[in-house]
Amino acid sequence: MFRAFRPALFALDAERAHGFTIDALAAWAKLGTPFAAPAPDPALRTRVAGIDFASPVGLAAGVDKNGDAIDGWFGLGFGSVEIGTLTPLPQPGNPKPRIFRLVEDEGVINRLGFNNGGIDAALPRAKAAKRNGVLGINVGANKDATDRIADYRTGVARAAPIADYVTINISSPNTPGLRDLQHGAALAELLAACTEARGTTPLFLKIAPDLDTAGIDHIARAAIDAGVDALIVSNTTISRPALRSANAREAGGLSGAPLAALARAKLAEARAATGGAIPLISVGGIGSAEEAYARLKAGASLVQLYSALVYRGPGLPRAINTGLAALLKRDGFASVAEARAAKAL
Repeated sequence: MFRAFRPALFALDAERAHGFTIDALAAWAKLGTPFAAPAPDPALRTRVAGIDFASPVGLAAGVDKNGDAIDGWFGLGFGSVEIGTLTPLPQPGNPKPRIFRLVEDEGVINRLGFNNGGIDAALPRAKAAKRNGVLGINVGANKDATDRIADYRTGVARAAPIADYVTINISSPNTPGLRDLQHGAALAELLAACTEARGTTPLFLKIAPDLDTAGIDHIARAAIDAGVDALIVSNTTISRPALRSANAREAGGLSGAPLAALARAKLAEARAATGGAIPLISVGGIGSAEEAYARLKAGASLVQLYSALVYRGPGLPRAINTGLAALLKRDGFASVAEARAAKAL
């Protein structure tokens, strides 16, 4: 069915098509998500940071910033849904146009800039959602904040009582200066503030794929020392591999298939840096069960999708769940954890 509708969606401006998709999923959820994806195979059950995930396949932050269609996403078969990035105050984000399809490359460039209605508007929707899975809330700082660490502290404190986990996003390339929080004393101060604000709710940290090996080592040590519960590796990239699409020179963060090789490399670096002391969540260029399986075997405890949905459609999480279960069975593994452990030997 998606193949039939894709030309009409692609005829729309990318951001308008995105909004239409969110609205359609929200409406479907109000109907009780008829024809929802079946429960994932029990072999896909995964436990991370004390949280039980029915599937390791999650929706990445940035898709549903304001939490408008949480139940709809779960109905597609995602084991987790991460909404946001949410900031303490509403903000419009960067000028439009700010989302660009790279059709020939199956990629996306965005320079949205944390456009959202503010955390206080989104939290009631998150609280009211049926949440047939794990709900994460991703928080960030307002562009014009005079104290960005205070913004993160506020976001974490407000989200923690409702979320199953909270992610602090210091890796978006679309808010000037935000990535500076990944370094030095600023990182230590940020993590101390957020770990205090989260109470008992697990805290995840999302990092950039443009960090070098030393940068990843530094973040890994700081995260472990601060008691962060997982690293999300990673956000969009400002680098540009060889691309064919007309929009390839647009400014912003690149995601989708062109990010896959870099995301794999950064997952390997993060695994080496952490030595298994903290769970890793792999994001970037995952569009098939085979790619998801490769990331899990390479050390990821969970994977997240975003841009592949643009090109593969809403049936993708269900297809990956089915494919992952078949791959585990083929290789004689009873669980995702068993497959990951076998690769580490």
